[in-house]
Amino acid sequence: MNFVVRRMFTFFLTLIFVVFLSFCAFRIIPGNPALAILGTEATPAQLEALNKKLGADKPLIEQFGSWMINVLHFDFGESLRFSEPVLSLIISRSSVTFSLAIIALIITVVTAIPLGMLAAKSKGKTMDFLISIITQIGLSVPSFWSGILLILIFGFTLNWFSAGGYVPWSKSPFLALRSLFLPSLAIAIPQIAIVVRYLRTTIIEQLNEDYVRTAYSKGLKESTIYFKHVLKNALIPVVTVVGMNFGEILAGSLVIEQVFTLPGFGSLLVSAIGSRDYPLIQGMVLIIAFLVVLVNLIVDLTYRWLDPKMELK
Repeated sequence: MNFVVRRMFTFFLTLIFVVFLSFCAFRIIPGNPALAILGTEATPAQLEALNKKLGADKPLIEQFGSWMINVLHFDFGESLRFSEPVLSLIISRSSVTFSLAIIALIITVVTAIPLGMLAAKSKGKTMDFLISIITQIGLSVPSFWSGILLILIFGFTLNWFSAGGYVPWSKSPFLALRSLFLPSLAIAIPQIAIVVRYLRTTIIEQLNEDYVRTAYSKGLKESTIYFKHVLKNALIPVVTVVGMNFGEILAGSLVIEQVFTLPGFGSLLVSAIGSRDYPLIQGMVLIIAFLVVLVNLIVDLTYRWLDPKMELK
């Protein structure tokens, strides 16, 4: 119970710290949202009046405190560029980005675990060498370039998947998955390479442990030793790697959305930063930080569940 309480405390502390840093950073960079809204022909009096309306004339700490109080009431403010509630804008774009991240995570886990096991079991053999080459390529090629190649091959040449655009899940789950599969795969490729190499190493390390030799001496089947004992222990650190990579997957989706012209967080965030739309930027940073920290909390709890004897501090 103390472990869960400590992790929850760390969760909220980290979230507040990250949001506060981003809150300050976007106010330090050059640019005036009032000027972006009113234009260069605005008078000093008009700029001052709008800054006062936006609360930009108050001290930074007071601005942050007022914003956090509003957030606790699910009031993220109004977008300066779109003149719509920030929360509504985020919700309208969330299905694309979250779907990309979740599908990419599923592809990573489903693909990387069997490949990592196969590479470890065939250590030093041809299959291990081939998987090593493939993962090295996956690590070397940027996601946006992988996305372009996937569009050319599977979108235009073979016409198996959509080359761009998005079909809502409510309209057709099949077409939605078809439009999101290639960008999700582009995001997942480098993550698959990381998990495969990490899992291969941990499995090989586990196979050299004393408990494996003891299990063989007791006459246990190789499949039982491999799947029930070795793989379970090898997956403990891999769970941490997958959880840590979720932030990279989410960040990668923001870039890939531009390549596949998907109406997700990517285009919205670029537009918000370009127009100094502070309420929208703050809202998006809060949601993204919340998701990343939440996934890390889930990873910690899963880590504890997989190995109850381990004391996590």
